[in-house]
Amino acid sequence: MNHETSITAVEPFILHVPVTGNMIQDSTHTVTHWGVVGVRIRTAHGLEGYGYTGTHAHLASDRLITSCISESYGPLLLGEDACDVQRLWAKMYNHAPVQWVGRTGITHIALAAVDTALWDIKAKAAGQPLWRLLGGATVERLEAYNTDGGWLSLSPQAVADSCRRLIEVEGYRGVKIKIGSDNPKADLKRIETVRNAIGADARLAVDCNGRWNLPTMLSVAPHLPDFDLMWVEEPIFYDDLPGHVRLAQSMATPIALGEQLYTLDSFRDFISAGALHWVQPDITRVAGITEWLRVADLALAFHLPVLAHVSDMGQVHVHLAYAHPASTLLEYIPWIKDCFVEPIHVREGYYDLPQQPGAGTTLRPDAFERYAQQTSPR
Repeated sequence: MNHETSITAVEPFILHVPVTGNMIQDSTHTVTHWGVVGVRIRTAHGLEGYGYTGTHAHLASDRLITSCISESYGPLLLGEDACDVQRLWAKMYNHAPVQWVGRTGITHIALAAVDTALWDIKAKAAGQPLWRLLGGATVERLEAYNTDGGWLSLSPQAVADSCRRLIEVEGYRGVKIKIGSDNPKADLKRIETVRNAIGADARLAVDCNGRWNLPTMLSVAPHLPDFDLMWVEEPIFYDDLPGHVRLAQSMATPIALGEQLYTLDSFRDFISAGALHWVQPDITRVAGITEWLRVADLALAFHLPVLAHVSDMGQVHVHLAYAHPASTLLEYIPWIKDCFVEPIHVREGYYDLPQQPGAGTTLRPDAFERYAQQTSPR
């Protein structure tokens, strides 16, 4: 036992941070704030680790997560060595009373927050940024693609103008836009408008957020090659394995999937069935950095590229994307970056390599002052 990293406190928190333009919309959700729901873990000699998951800032639901952290996982952690990350992950994951009520959902994303905080402590204790602790960077520069100009709440022309600016002015080489409305023909026109605006050389991806059913997607699929798309993301409901298999067999455009898959087992099933082409684990849904790395290793074994879903976890995913050889690109959405001591930063279409020790999750004190919510009713 390293008594310097012995855990002395497990402190959940909830932040609600405004999103771009105070409102964004995709095919299934309208969001005004992003929930940063997580935990600060303190050690005997003053190290603090921060981890969090991401929500749609619904306070009652967020409190279910913080209650799980404090009441179910907290007692398992006190007095333990925070640097024994994988042993503690197994201790929490296999804890029978918690596993009995859920191996995904609230218990899993609460575990994600705790696991991330432990990795943050482990990297800080080593005096290294997480990407270096994991073995070092595998690429000199990590390319970013931008999603924050492509919301369904914007008109097709506004999306086209935004994406053109991202490419021509800010230096991105790729963008992603949202589709999946009630009118697939209108969505095809939206894609065409954006492709014409950004030109043939820029990368373009689209994201349905699981809205369409299989017949709708099969009717749209023959038109997609006209637009030279990198991928169509979550084309149908996330858990529909047979549907994705059929779609992958019949559609020329690659499929990206994974932000709504919660476990290594789920990724194993989709990958082995040939149901996806870009693997999109998110540490807020799989149980933290520990399980994310296992998913990425699985993808590597199948020679599939990893494309971390980043909407709320760019702070950590930039470390993982730099460190893992299967990772090729990383999404950029800037909603919460200014809450952190070392915010993620993209320069001319590439992510800066983080330099400070830790996982990039240390929150600024003023983030708590501006956005903190009560973790339990008064």
